[in-house]
Amino acid sequence: MDHRTPRTSELLAAVLSSQEGDKVAIGDLVNALRNRAFGILFLLFGIPNCIPMPPGIPVICGIILALIGLQMALGRHDLWLPDVIARRTFSRAMLEKVVNRSRPYIRKFENWSQPRYAHVSGPLGRHLIGATVVVLGLVLAFLPIPFFGNIPPGIAVCILGLGLVERDGLIIMVGYVASILALIALAFMAWALWKGALAII
Repeated sequence: MDHRTPRTSELLAAVLSSQEGDKVAIGDLVNALRNRAFGILFLLFGIPNCIPMPPGIPVICGIILALIGLQMALGRHDLWLPDVIARRTFSRAMLEKVVNRSRPYIRKFENWSQPRYAHVSGPLGRHLIGATVVVLGLVLAFLPIPFFGNIPPGIAVCILGLGLVERDGLIIMVGYVASILALIALAFMAWALWKGALAII
């Protein structure tokens, strides 16, 4: 019997295959993932910020990521979402797009990823990962910079999610660096937009 831990790409494929209807409720998705929810949900709601999506998606994803990250930072194991978010649905086609577009890149990560630096993804590390995702999620939700503004924090969330699922402390540390760079990039973008608005006025 094979007792190995499923890889990220396999878990994403399982998430997709488990959703049979045309619509997917966010609450049903969270409940189906249970203990594996944190890392995979970071990916599922981080990836849409890295690819073209309808306006407003980064805001919704940011709110959900902040809520999930907060619960991880507080040490919760069972995820809870407000009914207004849990009842929201999106098309299965969108979920399929997210999974299929990301799968080739995730498999490249898996080629060299391995469980290492266990303390980075341990209990204390999980609190820090959660807190970092809270910050990134709030930035996505409340500082929606058009076109490219959602990409840096989206990439950082995805890297942290990958590291968490793969139990790879090195990838998680890369995710922290990506998070810092994302916040610096967004601060610069916000400053440039502010200066541009002042020039127009």
